[in-house]
Amino acid sequence: MTELRAAVPGDVVLSEESPEARSSADPERVAAERVWIVDPLDGTREYGDRRRGDWAVHVALVEDHQPTAAAVALPAQKLLLATDPPPAPLPDAPIGPRIAVSRSRPPAWAKDLAEGLNGTLVPMGSAGAKAMMVVLGAADVYAHSGGQWEWDSAAPVGVARAAGLHTSRIDGSPLEYNTGVPYLPDLVICRPELAAVTLHLLAPYTRNSRT
Repeated sequence: MTELRAAVPGDVVLSEESPEARSSADPERVAAERVWIVDPLDGTREYGDRRRGDWAVHVALVEDHQPTAAAVALPAQKLLLATDPPPAPLPDAPIGPRIAVSRSRPPAWAKDLAEGLNGTLVPMGSAGAKAMMVVLGAADVYAHSGGQWEWDSAAPVGVARAAGLHTSRIDGSPLEYNTGVPYLPDLVICRPELAAVTLHLLAPYTRNSRT
């Protein structure tokens, strides 16, 4: 964080490690033209287990409430995915979508989504790791409705968009960052050809996830 502030002294930085990050809205931050949203360690449980590699580091530049540059590192897998250069094109989709879900807190609707898509659930760790598996073509859908902080998804969403993936709230509305309280109730990251059916299957659950 010190290095980032030194490199871009005129920009605002929002990090999970900021003591005030969760507690209140910051009018100066919300009004800033450029805000860096950082998660130094996404997936604490996985990081603490040396057998696992599904944890990540997120860095995103947000302008006008949207990530315009982003990078997600998966250090244990020796991978770095970013908006520049963008990720490689997706491989062909397999028969039966793979749906990345939390391995510790899978949503109640996960089985219904898998059945509706005729797919399979793939439990994983951090939000960044799940999103990057879709970017890499190792999964096809990542949906979440348990609530996240903006640093959990800003960088993954930026990289996913650079890869040509669909990104939205589960009701189909746009994701927005650098808002008052930096919290997002839900999101969907998926192959574009799966977006319509995924959002349709999740529609019954949107009333429980709205702010």
